[in-house]
Amino acid sequence: MRLLKKVPHTYAIIVSVILFCAVLSWVVPAGEYERQVSDVNGVKRTVIVPGSFHRVEAAPQTWQVFSSLLNGFEKQAGIIAFLLIIGGAFQLLNSSKAIDVGILSFLRSSRRLERYRVIKAMGVERVVLVLVMVLFSLFGAVFGMSEETLAFVIILVPLAISMGYDSITGLCMVYVAAHVGFSGAVLNPFTIGIAQGISDLPLFSGFEYRLACWCILTCCLIVCVLRYAGRIKRNPARSPMYRADDYWRKRGEQADVRIEYKVLRRSVYVYFILLAALVVFSVCYPLTEFRIGSVGVNFCAVPAATLLFALSGWWGLKKSFHFFILVLLAFTIVFLIIGVLGYGWYLSEISALFLAMGVVSGYAAGQKTDEVIKLFQEGAKDMLSVAIVVALAGGIIQILQDGKVIDPILHALASGLHKAGKVTSVGVMYGIQTLINIIIPSGSAKAALTMPIMAPFSDVVGISRQATVMAYQFGDGFTNMITPTSPVLIGALGIARIPYDVWVKWFGKLLLLFILLGFLLLLPSVLLNLPGY
Repeated sequence: MRLLKKVPHTYAIIVSVILFCAVLSWVVPAGEYERQVSDVNGVKRTVIVPGSFHRVEAAPQTWQVFSSLLNGFEKQAGIIAFLLIIGGAFQLLNSSKAIDVGILSFLRSSRRLERYRVIKAMGVERVVLVLVMVLFSLFGAVFGMSEETLAFVIILVPLAISMGYDSITGLCMVYVAAHVGFSGAVLNPFTIGIAQGISDLPLFSGFEYRLACWCILTCCLIVCVLRYAGRIKRNPARSPMYRADDYWRKRGEQADVRIEYKVLRRSVYVYFILLAALVVFSVCYPLTEFRIGSVGVNFCAVPAATLLFALSGWWGLKKSFHFFILVLLAFTIVFLIIGVLGYGWYLSEISALFLAMGVVSGYAAGQKTDEVIKLFQEGAKDMLSVAIVVALAGGIIQILQDGKVIDPILHALASGLHKAGKVTSVGVMYGIQTLINIIIPSGSAKAALTMPIMAPFSDVVGISRQATVMAYQFGDGFTNMITPTSPVLIGALGIARIPYDVWVKWFGKLLLLFILLGFLLLLPSVLLNLPGY
């Protein structure tokens, strides 16, 4: 029994997958599709030429398994650097005890709401769980929040534990919620936009039914998480992370209530310097265009955010430097949303934003320059093991690509669609996308790889291209939350300190539920006359 309970290290699991992929390069006949550069919604992308699959010389992988770690580092360099910067920035933030103060204040404030009968009947903690999950699910559905969730895991996991739940609940609040929204994407430009553009469909058409699907998927997640969280609340020992979560509980106990609330002179200086920088920034960007499809809205988002920061930052300073740092964190998130929606920010801009937040937080808490550097190094060091796992996950994809394995698998799976009926065809398409997502977690890359093939196939079997896009959408999203090749999943689990095997065992049943629900939601797209279908 002890041998059965012993699970290999995460490194060992991923290395085993790399070796298996190398074996596939010896077994699967090598082949490739021809590719061409195509303009998709104004963006140049490499897409497959339909009907261009051909056999090529085999490229079996041998010693390359040892170079996969370096190749993975190169391939996932952006994610890895982002993780290291986030780790360092939040180490600076955590050293100020601002998050601990914020959690304690939040819990005290939420307890006061219990005097209202309606809220007391619902439960304050449940209300918080629902609101946070809806918010992050909406972010995933609208602008494809994925990598960005890593910055919030380190905030919401300790919050969940402080409310009497566990780290799995905290991860569900942010990472899972965002990826369920990502799966039921309504306006996600990285998946829906690209897939519809390649399929020659009007951008973001079929909005109405996708919105209904998003609501159903989000409600399903909320019900499942609330049921699980309720069991953990009643008996914390039932959590598979009960012992491992001692790390977060001890960190919360160390903060305790004996925190000295005071205003530091350096915090005041930092506030005025930062405010002056934001004023200059707002002058450079007086108007921000938020564009959804062909509809654009101009709003003075940066000046408005700067004004709100000026008022709330001064309020925070009057209480203590902890609250000023919390205000800084809140407006970091505000500018993150403005940047992503209005200016198309990605990892480089987001990491710069959080790095600035960390440095400013360190100085605002009274840290000297040498102390700021030391704390940043400690935070980045904590993320090193996660970075290695992410690199190994990137090495899996590299082995499959170099071994000429991905295209033959795709061609073999897609070829059987010619003889199937509508329901079977859309189900097979959904299954293909789900399987492919295990080895290619990038939604944009998968859209460019599969949609040039799937879209013509849908015409042959009499399925609308919109239904094909939805099959891609669901197949692209659900398995993101379990595939070991996803650097975002591995990063989130590393930050939350949840072992991969524990996560797979816990989330497996929920994943099957979402996959089944996804198939049921696909049926109306081929059986009913829906708008845009």
